[in-house]
Amino acid sequence: MTTIDPTPAFSPQHEALIKSVPLRDGSSIQSERISYEHDGSSLEGYLAWDSSATGPQPGVLVIHDWYGEGEYVHARAHMLARLGYAAFAADIYGAGVRPQGDEAPAVAGTFYADKQLLRARVQAGFDRLRSDSRVDPDRIAVIGYCFGGSATLEFARTGAPIAGAVSFHGGLITHEPADVASLRAPLLVLTGADDPVVPDEAVVAFENELRTAPELDWQIVSYSGAPHAFTQPMLPSYRAKADVRSWKAMEAFFDEILA
Repeated sequence: MTTIDPTPAFSPQHEALIKSVPLRDGSSIQSERISYEHDGSSLEGYLAWDSSATGPQPGVLVIHDWYGEGEYVHARAHMLARLGYAAFAADIYGAGVRPQGDEAPAVAGTFYADKQLLRARVQAGFDRLRSDSRVDPDRIAVIGYCFGGSATLEFARTGAPIAGAVSFHGGLITHEPADVASLRAPLLVLTGADDPVVPDEAVVAFENELRTAPELDWQIVSYSGAPHAFTQPMLPSYRAKADVRSWKAMEAFFDEILA
């Protein structure tokens, strides 16, 4: 089930994010709500794409932070659509589950505690995006923010046929014993150098785990002065310089893997 929403309203902060990506001549960005399912649970995502494009577009699956699928990832999907990608903001929690305040870490914690379910919910979003006729099924990347960054990296560990994975200020979860054998996709990890959630020792531990797979293609970039959630303009943690730089790093990465 889809509901077309070609002119959604955004907050001024998110509207500014969207407009930071120039709209290409002749482009017509549209969006729609998409209902889908996983194992009997109803999920509701959001697709943004350029309807002026001819033929299937490269796809980007966008995974939300611990507040759930909402306006922030919708704005990011519109930014990606302006770059020429069909971007699908997936729903990990379930339709209508959009926690606020102290509820958010509790809901996220249930998925951190059940990594198989976390991976499966990302898989459901990937499958929905991959099946869309507007999307090139062989050119799909996955990105995520905070909780979504962790989810993106966990999904990459399944060996999914993705072109690459990008984590924006996501938690860096190591596995004991080291669990990187299934990783195939190039990784881009964008983290804050002043992030108490991901301290230096967590970055080093994650790097050391990745080094156990010598052929794996990965990058980790730390941004000075950037705390956790540095890309989110609605929060006090927002750091414009790190946000712009990390977005440009993602763009360069996509130029390599989705060309």
